Amino acid sequence: MFRRTAAFVLLFWLFGFVWFAVALPDALDMSVKTDAVIVLTGSRGRIERSLDVLKEHRAPRLLISGVDREVRPGELAAEYRIPDALMKCCITLGYEAFDTRSNALEAADWVKRHNIHSIRLVTADWHMRRAAYELARELPKGVTIREDAVPSRPSLSTLFLEFHKYFGRMALDTWNRPPWKKS
Repeated sequence: MFRRTAAFVLLFWLFGFVWFAVALPDALDMSVKTDAVIVLTGSRGRIERSLDVLKEHRAPRLLISGVDREVRPGELAAEYRIPDALMKCCITLGYEAFDTRSNALEAADWVKRHNIHSIRLVTADWHMRRAAYELARELPKGVTIREDAVPSRPSLSTLFLEFHKYFGRMALDTWNRPPWKKS
């Protein structure tokens, strides 16, 4: 009995990992409009994608979550060639986040303060599932998340680690609040 259970668990894990690694989320069509864009800092292309969305008028405001405390607005504007008017009117730099969970807390607070009902979440394709999960846990009810994954070429070790972080987080939530004890 133990061998069968262990084999089942191993197969379940293996198929889950293959699904996670092969079926990475895609970029969202640029025609989709939302109330705001939230980008989580990290790998290449994320900030550029979020700025493209803003410049294409697909959202009126942008939160860049997880900005290093050393980065000043002028430095970011110079690096990404952001016009001063756009920087002042429409872009918020979030300095409070240091990981995905704190990104979600920072973003949820910003969404509440600005009364936002729909967001475009921009992050790397390998990071999207966990980022969207964490954000959905923290956002006010009724806020729509549109996932806009930036394509990348993650290493096998990156995928392996992210897969375990994602499912570990879901398992922890289930352990702390089993489905049969919904509040």
